[in-house]
Amino acid sequence: MSQDPWLQNYDATCRLAQETAENIHVRNRQQRTGGNPAKINMTLRASLQKLKQNIAQLKEGLLRASSSRRLMQSEADRRQNLIDDLLTREKQLNATFKGDFMEPEPSRSTLMGSGAGSSGGVVANPWLVNESEETTGLTFGEIKQQQQRIIEVQDAGLDALAAVISRQKIMGREIGNELDEQNEIIDDLSHLVDKTDDRIRNETRRVKLVETKSASCGMLVVIVLLLIAIVVIAAWPV
Repeated sequence: MSQDPWLQNYDATCRLAQETAENIHVRNRQQRTGGNPAKINMTLRASLQKLKQNIAQLKEGLLRASSSRRLMQSEADRRQNLIDDLLTREKQLNATFKGDFMEPEPSRSTLMGSGAGSSGGVVANPWLVNESEETTGLTFGEIKQQQQRIIEVQDAGLDALAAVISRQKIMGREIGNELDEQNEIIDDLSHLVDKTDDRIRNETRRVKLVETKSASCGMLVVIVLLLIAIVVIAAWPV
């Protein structure tokens, strides 16, 4: 798995801060020995400007990642702490370059890789001033491994979330198909009901017609019987 671009930029900025601190130490030594630091001063100004730009890019990248919710809040807070540490170190480097701040000798020895300020030959992180508890006492390699583990945990969480979303998508598609089938059944039932209603209305009209005809026939029979009765009475001898 490739490393996060933000972490790559962060590592590069850390190395730049370390190189700048080493060059300031070299410049100060040249000044003490009567050398001409003009050339290295030009290099230091460019390095400090580059360091400022890199930190600004890290801040911008973290803001974009946080806004798009690509980072967990704990990771975003941790990266913000790393940026704050770099900003503090940048201010110290600028002050040291201008002569307003003298970097303590043990820190310079650590930067130059001497064994006086390190135990067991392991060089500690020279430019993180106020480290968080998670990174205190860790070397660069250990911090990178810790960051890589955090990214792997985040990736695993994203994979699990993607699997859940995929299952929900399949369920949604199946529910949609089931609804389509139910709608077709309802349409068929509606058509059948309409046909049945038409038949009922037709049969009702027929029944009414039969009833009308039956009533007419009954009246005719009564009239005929009355006529017969009149004839019989008329023919009856008085």
